[in-house]
Amino acid sequence: GLEPRVMLAKPLTFMNLSGDAVQGLRHYYRIEPEALLVIADDVHLPLGRLRARRQGTDGGHNGFGSIIESLGTDQFARLRIGVGRGDDRRALADHVLARFDDDERKEVHRAIDRAAEAVEVFIEHEIDTMMNRFNREEDSD
Repeated sequence: GLEPRVMLAKPLTFMNLSGDAVQGLRHYYRIEPEALLVIADDVHLPLGRLRARRQGTDGGHNGFGSIIESLGTDQFARLRIGVGRGDDRRALADHVLARFDDDERKEVHRAIDRAAEAVEVFIEHEIDTMMNRFNREEDSD
């Protein structure tokens, strides 16, 4: 049969075990780490901010840490979508798992649309074009 050119996968594991899911898909479909684009929310970025990178450390993100550990490399592209830190009086896990407030939803929908566009650019043109376009857009905000 024909192998898929592009695949979207959402791990059903806990975030800190994301590497197990990614590694399973990678082995089954014989995907090189350089062909992956991992997308995740990130509390270290302001709400709605996108940040694309070709490779790198986990940046304190447990999901990226799990994937790096499972793959044995940090040589995979990633797209972080900022969700902000939230109220400092509330636990971080509660913030990440909570629904967005009404005043945040417009920015979240805009970020999702831009992230989908960034993925299309990645598929058609690779990571450099995605980084140049979307990181630059963010820096000019």
